[in-house]
Amino acid sequence: MKIYYSSKFEREYKKLPRNIKLLAEEKEIIFRKNPADPRLKTHKLHGHLKSYWSFGINNNYRVIFEFAEKGVVWFHSIGGHSVYQ
Repeated sequence: MKIYYSSKFEREYKKLPRNIKLLAEEKEIIFRKNPADPRLKTHKLHGHLKSYWSFGINNNYRVIFEFAEKGVVWFHSIGGHSVYQ
């Protein structure tokens, strides 16, 4: 699986606390093996984000992503619940 990071994702990631960055990296490893792994709590979004998906880093942080084509994923945003706005 190839994962691309949007410029927005990269800016948001840089601002995260170090412990959240480390946890996000662990979750990305899980995601690469199986995006539907129950530990990620991956789910389809609704409303204006209906073409996107989300998975959890912890109870407060999540990643918004999309399946672009077979074997390609774009990570668009990372952060707290404000990423849904």
